[in-house]
Amino acid sequence: MEYIPRLKKKYREEIVPALMQQFAYKSIMQVPRLNKICLNQGVGSAITDKKLIETGISEMTMITGQRAVATRSKSDISNFKLRRGMPIAVRVTLRGDKMYEFLDRLVAVAIPRIRDFRGISDKGFDGRGNYTFGVSEQIIFPEIDIDKISKINGMDVTFVTTAKNDREAMALLKEFGLPFKNMNQ
Repeated sequence: MEYIPRLKKKYREEIVPALMQQFAYKSIMQVPRLNKICLNQGVGSAITDKKLIETGISEMTMITGQRAVATRSKSDISNFKLRRGMPIAVRVTLRGDKMYEFLDRLVAVAIPRIRDFRGISDKGFDGRGNYTFGVSEQIIFPEIDIDKISKINGMDVTFVTTAKNDREAMALLKEFGLPFKNMNQ
């Protein structure tokens, strides 16, 4: 029997019918879906210490289960001692089953470990149905050993959906279990 991620199965069996009823879609193909999840971690201090990029790549690879790549600078900025082609960030793009597995771990394990957590802000939508939020420390993921990290880094998590507007994208992400803040409090 083939393995199907829990959230992929939930999307097909629960989320699609719920969104079809909520937005009165005529076809299943109109229901927004999650295309990819992009993670980006800026490591600006890697200009002086080259080991930070390797550390960032290994941590991001452990978190996502997919090999991370270094992002290189596109231009020279003399005030920051930055040269073209220097590695300054680490990124990963997740699609398919790995994307659903990461989302499941993010919602069920990592987000509840954030200190003083009161919900994710709903200000991260871009108007086209994509959502980005920042995580202030990578130690919220259980794959990271707290004793072995040298520097606490944050990261950006971007959800790219097929939703036409922010309202549809927010409904989709709420159905997946992302805990948005209640703005009526």
